Amino acid sequence: MRYPDEIIEEIRSANDIVDVISSYVKLEKRGSSWFGLCPFHSEKTPSFSVSRAKQMYYCFGCHSGGNVITFIMQYENFTFEEAIRYLADRVGIKLPEIKISNQSKAEADLKMKLLEIHKTAANYYYHILVSENGKAGLEYFRKRGLSDATIRNFGLGYTGIGSDKLYKMLKSKGYDDTVLKESGLVTIEEKGAHDKFWNRVMFPLMDVNNKVIGFGGRVLGDGMPKYMNSPETKIFEKNRFLFGLNYARKSRKDYFFLCEGNMDVIAMHQAGYTNAVASLGTSLTSNQPLIIKRYVDKVILTYDSDEAGINAAQRAIPMLNDAGISVKILNLSPAKDPDEFLSRFGTDELDKRIAAAENSFIWSIGVIRSKYDMNDPQQKTEFEHKTAELLCEFSEALERDNYTRAVASKYMIPYADLKKLVNSVGNKGYGKKDIKPVYEPAKLKKADEGLMKTQAFIISAVSGDESIKNQIVKYLNADDFDGELYKDLFERIANGQDSASIFNEYTDDKERSDIIAGILNYNSGAISDDYKNALAAAIVRIKQSSIDRKIKDAADIQSLQSNMKEQGEWKNKKIVLK
Repeated sequence: MRYPDEIIEEIRSANDIVDVISSYVKLEKRGSSWFGLCPFHSEKTPSFSVSRAKQMYYCFGCHSGGNVITFIMQYENFTFEEAIRYLADRVGIKLPEIKISNQSKAEADLKMKLLEIHKTAANYYYHILVSENGKAGLEYFRKRGLSDATIRNFGLGYTGIGSDKLYKMLKSKGYDDTVLKESGLVTIEEKGAHDKFWNRVMFPLMDVNNKVIGFGGRVLGDGMPKYMNSPETKIFEKNRFLFGLNYARKSRKDYFFLCEGNMDVIAMHQAGYTNAVASLGTSLTSNQPLIIKRYVDKVILTYDSDEAGINAAQRAIPMLNDAGISVKILNLSPAKDPDEFLSRFGTDELDKRIAAAENSFIWSIGVIRSKYDMNDPQQKTEFEHKTAELLCEFSEALERDNYTRAVASKYMIPYADLKKLVNSVGNKGYGKKDIKPVYEPAKLKKADEGLMKTQAFIISAVSGDESIKNQIVKYLNADDFDGELYKDLFERIANGQDSASIFNEYTDDKERSDIIAGILNYNSGAISDDYKNALAAAIVRIKQSSIDRKIKDAADIQSLQSNMKEQGEWKNKKIVLK
């Protein structure tokens, strides 16, 4: 259950946004706002704005925005309830007890016990690793070049040889078989119980809040399977997990390295590339790109350079693209994976490869080209036709032409000939039926785009100054605005709702929250004569546009005549704001 709205508002109001954010970000005052480097993307020039008057933040670079609650949720990756509890504790507000059903309480208790069990198991595996009984595991990590600091940082461990040591240890701590079976760490059968992992080096799988929710294990010796992960439980869903995300999300880079396995991530982090994550194998799931998108919109694929890695990259690219993530490919050859590359060539060489990472589309064309004999005229023609088909999948003409030029240049195909082939293939309808965007907002005409900016300018102004608001509402009402979001925002603010409290309703809708923040921070400049003149002109434009829509939608002659009369009155209207 959610906390009562009045409690949420009390907590938000008691936590001054400048005070809260300044404990995370160094802020400097400029005019009426505070600015700093955005904590949500990498930048050198501060574009992250915090307004004490509006009690909200907005980044003009990555367009992320909200109030103090959404900031804590985004920065700490807290749920709404966790953010409320954190902020309440910060200002000493006691939260009311929230009644939950017996079933919900039982589920919460089970998850708490499972987290306790996994934390206990992680400590157990680590202590074995650094003990006399853990020499085999420690030797494995040493051979892989890991330092003591890295081993501690990732909580690496070793199971030992026995097949039921963990089970016995957990039983000694009072956990019963029912909950141990739910943990996925032990198998309990009629003939007895045994550990799921034994004779394996262990990799704790941690969620974004550094809580152990599962394990990955690599066998020592020739046992099978070589790699094994925890089964799915109440606290672990493999298709929603990314190894290393708990560290990578705090990196100031605006992209992630996406690797295949745990050791690749650990090697990258040890070398200083702390924005590396892994998908626990070569199969990227449909949920993982959406999780990545919460933090960055760019990925450098760092998969193995063998055939399996190439095939995995080809599967991953469209999934990442569909989530709105741009992709580059890191060339690791002649090394098999980033771990091997770093041990053989070092960070300086990897930095060069990162700088030269290839656009995923151009890379994909190269993979296709490798399957054709370019000395055979027929195969060369087939390659060019296949390339033209792929180029047709770009729906925007300018983007399609840019890629056509790039492909023509790289593969020494005359640009005019390739463009002609692309047009020919496109006229046959190839590609159009295959485009299935996950989400594409409605595209506005340029005229509409200008009106939206004008509306945002007015809404930003009324949210920032009471005197300006009182003058604007004499001329405009919510019905004068085009678009339900603009109507809703203007009406709320005109009726006295402060901008920061508006975000309380959109904590689960990050996209809508960012859009609202962009509107409210569109251009609330200093109150000068030029600013007031610009507002006056914006009022006239919005009103004229509103009347034009009324004329177009007039249902009868009386409404049409009335609207046309009003149109005449506003044609040369002069407004002066004081």
